[in-house]
Amino acid sequence: MLLFLDIDGVMVPAKGWKNPELLNDGFPAFSRRASHALQHLMSENVIIMLTTSHKANFSIEEWKSIFRNRGIHINKIERLPENIDNLNRKDEIVNWFKVNNTEENFIIIDDDTSLNDLPDYPKAHLVQPSPLIGLTEEHLVRLSELR
Repeated sequence: MLLFLDIDGVMVPAKGWKNPELLNDGFPAFSRRASHALQHLMSENVIIMLTTSHKANFSIEEWKSIFRNRGIHINKIERLPENIDNLNRKDEIVNWFKVNNTEENFIIIDDDTSLNDLPDYPKAHLVQPSPLIGLTEEHLVRLSELR
């Protein structure tokens, strides 16, 4: 299963009035609720596809370490191509699907509102947490339906 994953607003709630806590690796701490929910989804066949705007800032090994430092063990991480054309998230994901013909089951977890304009098929696989709260256990029911 391919899991398209954003970070800001999903794993790190976006609270503009408060700077997020940074861990020793210099990256913000994930909320406990988001970490628990994401870890619940992890299995050997899950591939994390990073959609976050931070995706190109770290190597794949650094991303694995960032997740591991937050209690999430991921076997395989990939990322969307670097967004050199400054596309919105919807266009980034649509372009990825145009280039990558995949039959694999997928879920998109992202708070970006541009995803409301996704074509029907990928939009049916979208889980959109509130950016102020992020991913929670309450999303697991919907995520389980999409698996």
